[in-house]
Amino acid sequence: MTTRRHLILCAASSAAALSAGMFHRRAAAAAETFEVSYSDAQWRARLSPQQYVVLRQEGTEPPGSSPLNKEHRSGTFSCAGCALPLFSSTTKFDSGTGWPSFWKPLDNAVATRKDRSYGMVRTEAHCRRCGGHLGHVFEDGPPPTGLRYCMNGLSLSFSPKPA
Repeated sequence: MTTRRHLILCAASSAAALSAGMFHRRAAAAAETFEVSYSDAQWRARLSPQQYVVLRQEGTEPPGSSPLNKEHRSGTFSCAGCALPLFSSTTKFDSGTGWPSFWKPLDNAVATRKDRSYGMVRTEAHCRRCGGHLGHVFEDGPPPTGLRYCMNGLSLSFSPKPA
């Protein structure tokens, strides 16, 4: 029989497990070194508060909130943290998820690591130069790669291709 005590204990243990996963993920990211590195105070000064949460604390913006979802011009999507070019507009597609999605990054632009937060295993994508959190990679994208790089618009900037 399920009791209130049992529910409280289950909720507390679940919260502890999720917190441990978040701590482990951030600790693993902090242990890596990157070409572009700033102190926490410098990152806060360089980024908007929302960008800081996504890029430096591995947050996620609400689906459908990024103006980059509707960006269809030719150009390049770069890291909002360090300006490294990450994706060509030729690889962008509408995934229907509410986040800018791409089927392939530019060469030597995006790195990945396992993300075991929130009780699941995913592949996190980050900028290989500054370590900024970009989003996640899923295996449900279109040909030719079959991958979906589901990115936070706050982690990207867009530069249109000159006419």
